[in-house]
Amino acid sequence: MMNRIKTTLRCKRWLIGAPLLLFVGLCLAFESGDSHSFQMVKSLDIFNSIVRELNLLYVDSIKPEKTVREGIDAMLYSLDPYTVYYPEEDRDELDMMIKNSYGGIGSIIRFEPEVNHTLIIEPYEGMPAATSGLKAGDMILEVDGKDMTGVKDASKVLRGRIGTQINVKVKRPGCEEPLDITVTRQAIEMPLIPYYGLLKGTRYGSLDGKVGYINLDSFTGNPSKEFKQAFLDLKKQGIEALVIDLRRNGGGLLDEAIEIANFFLPRGKTLVTTRGKSGQVLETYKTMREPLDAEIPIAILVSSSTASAAEILAGSMQDLDRAVIVGHRTFGKGLVQTTRPLPYGGAIKITTSKYYIPSGRCVQAIDYTNRNPDGSVGRIPDSLTHVFHTAKGRIVRDGGGVTPDTVIQPAKLANILYYLVNDNQIFDYATQYALNHPSIPAAEQFQLTDADYEAFKAQVKASDFKYDQQTEKILKNLKEMAEFEGYLQTSKAEFEALEKKLKHNLDHDLDYFAKDIRSVIAVEIVKRYYYQRGTIIQQLKDDDELKTAVDILANAEEYTKILE
Repeated sequence: MMNRIKTTLRCKRWLIGAPLLLFVGLCLAFESGDSHSFQMVKSLDIFNSIVRELNLLYVDSIKPEKTVREGIDAMLYSLDPYTVYYPEEDRDELDMMIKNSYGGIGSIIRFEPEVNHTLIIEPYEGMPAATSGLKAGDMILEVDGKDMTGVKDASKVLRGRIGTQINVKVKRPGCEEPLDITVTRQAIEMPLIPYYGLLKGTRYGSLDGKVGYINLDSFTGNPSKEFKQAFLDLKKQGIEALVIDLRRNGGGLLDEAIEIANFFLPRGKTLVTTRGKSGQVLETYKTMREPLDAEIPIAILVSSSTASAAEILAGSMQDLDRAVIVGHRTFGKGLVQTTRPLPYGGAIKITTSKYYIPSGRCVQAIDYTNRNPDGSVGRIPDSLTHVFHTAKGRIVRDGGGVTPDTVIQPAKLANILYYLVNDNQIFDYATQYALNHPSIPAAEQFQLTDADYEAFKAQVKASDFKYDQQTEKILKNLKEMAEFEGYLQTSKAEFEALEKKLKHNLDHDLDYFAKDIRSVIAVEIVKRYYYQRGTIIQQLKDDDELKTAVDILANAEEYTKILE
C-alpha cells in the first residue's frame, strides 16, 4: 500500500512538474526579446512551482483541484466580475446562461433560515412545478427520499436530466399531512417576453387602447423571434405607438440586440463596434435588413438593472434618435464576453472587448483596470466622462450607462414595507389568501378590497411584527450627541415632546403607507393565479414611469422636441 502511495506521489510530481522543461526553454527564448512574454512564462513557472511545493511539503494534505480553483477564481475576479472559469461539472450553468434553458422543475425557490428549509416561491406558468401541483408557499421536506433540512442549494437536487422524474415531499400551509408530488423534469426556458399587449385605461388618455407594450426580459436564447411576433400582433390590433420595457433586462446576446434594433432602423446603419486590445476594431455590426416599422413613435423604459445587450438596444435607439428613453440611468456594462473551451471539459467566459454604440461612446461605468489602492472599484465620475452627439446633434455622454432623455427618480421604498416583505408578512398573507380563494377575477380586473387589507393588518398585529423606525433611530442618535455636547439638559422638554410624537405606531404606519403596501400585496396575490404575466399586468396599474412614457408618446410636439 505504501509503495502504491509513493508511486502515486511520483506521478503527481511528474504531472505538475513536467512543464518545467517547456518553461525553461521558453524563458531562454524570451529572455533577450519580448519582455511581456518572458514575464508571462516566469509567472506561470512560479505558480506551478508553488503548487508543486505545497503538494509535496505542506503540513496537511491539500486538495489540488480546490487550491488551484481558488487561485483561478481570485485571479479572474481581479480582472472583472464577468471573466469566469467553468469546470466540467459547472458547464450546465454556462449553457443555461447562453441558451436560457436548463433541465428542471421550473420554479423560483428560496432557502428560509427561520424554518431551515427551502420554499417554493413562484412556479413558472406551464412548467412542471406548476402543472404537477406545487404551489407558492410549499416547504420542501424531501426530494427522492433525501431529507432537505438545512440544504441551502436545493436547485442542484431539483435540476437534472430532461425526462427524469423526482418525488418531492412538501408541507403545505393549511394541510395537516405532507404531500408527495411527482414531477417530471423538462427543458425549462425562461419567458423572454413574459407579457405584451395593449395599454388600456383612462390613465392613458387619448392613447387608451392604442399603445402597444412589450416587456422584454432577456437577450439570451432567441428573443428577436418572439419580439417580432409580438410586435406584428400588436400592429394588427392597430397600435399607434410602442413602449418597450427593458427595466429588468440584464442583457444577453449582442446579436439579438442588433436584430431587434433593426426592426425599427433602416438597413446599413452601424449600431455597434467592438474594440479589443490597444483599441483595435474587432467587429462592426450593422442593420442588415429593411425595418418592420421606421416611423412608429417608441418609448423605451430603462432602470439601473438595464445592462449589457439591453443597453445596446436602448443606447443605439437613442444615438440614432429613434426612441425616447424614459426612467433612470442604466447599469453601465460596456464589456463583451466570449466563451472558450478549456482542457478536461471546462470553459472560460472571458472579456475580450468593449462595445461602442453609434455615437462612438462606450457605456462602461466601472474602470476595472485602474482600481483603488485597496483593490476596490467605483463608477467613473461624471466629471471624467466625455461628450458625444446623436445623429441629430443631441448631447450624450459615455462612461456611465445610458442616461434617459426623461429622467424619473426611483420611488423611495417605505421603511415599513421593506420589513413587511423581508419578514414574509406579505408572502404568507398571499399564501393564506390563495388557500381561501380558489379563483380571483382576471389580473386586469383584480382589486384588493378594504376588507382584504384589514385582514392583512390583523395578521401583522397578531404576529407580533417588529421593525425599525428610522425617525426613532435618528432621534436616539441626536439625543446621544446632544448629551455628549452638553445640550441635553437644556433641551430635555423638547426631546420628550418629540419622543411622544414619534413613538412607534404600527397602526399609523400601516394606514399612512397603505397605498404602497396594498399594491405589493395585490401583486403577490395575482402572482399565485396568473404567474409572471399577471404580476406584470398588476404592476403596470400603478406604474408612474409607464404613465410618463405614454404621456410623451401622446404629445407629438413634445416627442419630436425631445428627439430634436
